[in-house]
Amino acid sequence: MPGANERALEKAKGLDTDALILDLEDAVAPDAKEDARARVCAAAQSGEYGEREVTIRINGSGTAWHEDDLDAVVAAKPAAIVVPKVNSAGEVRALDVAITAAGGGDDIALWAMIETPEAIRNVNEIATASSRLKVLVMGTNDLVAELHAVHVPGRAPILTALSLSVLAARDAGIEILDGVYNDVKNAEGFEAECLQGRQFGFDGKTLIHPSQLEPANRLFAPSPAEVEHAEAVIAAFDEATAEGKGVATVNGKLIENLHVADAHRILSVARAAGITT
Repeated sequence: MPGANERALEKAKGLDTDALILDLEDAVAPDAKEDARARVCAAAQSGEYGEREVTIRINGSGTAWHEDDLDAVVAAKPAAIVVPKVNSAGEVRALDVAITAAGGGDDIALWAMIETPEAIRNVNEIATASSRLKVLVMGTNDLVAELHAVHVPGRAPILTALSLSVLAARDAGIEILDGVYNDVKNAEGFEAECLQGRQFGFDGKTLIHPSQLEPANRLFAPSPAEVEHAEAVIAAFDEATAEGKGVATVNGKLIENLHVADAHRILSVARAAGITT
């Protein structure tokens, strides 16, 4: 949500989303940066966004606004600070130190945007650089631009980068969000990219228009069939364990501990999405 747009910040209070990124970077013109900073900090402190996780994207390290952004945003105590173009583990550690020095406690998370070739090369080290780092956010627009690639259906030019980033997030035990989809009028293309992102293992997707909310919520949440299967897997395994059996089957397929763990994960996501209790 553009931080300089009061109407957008007000509209965000009613959006059916899990989290909000109130933006001070790309969506704000240079001459509006200070005004936007005051607006988003007030919004983060307002308590008017319900259960939505309110985060703020600051301007990147090395920009004229970075230090002032960091000090003001830490004081506003959002759920997380989103930092663009994080390229190394050293940058993550420096951000952690800076947040702490500005008075930020452990309750302020760090989300790092992965959007350059350098970041992709270093993504494993970035993901494990600090316990404050909770989420990687793919900056696919910048990544495509820096690769001199082209946005195409299926995202062939950046599939390797997407996969490496998901691997890094899973290895580090943190979350990862897929990048934005630019063509807001192409509903079919957006749904295809959401499905691809979920198949890759992303936890969700960053969005740029309210029309993208319903399909993203639907496609990243477990389907009724997935919920039913997860419940069957857990029930079958529990029954086999109670009977002293080492294995269980569901629909003729062998069930092991890894399948049970994934079933519990699916049900946890379903509960968070309000699909089941």
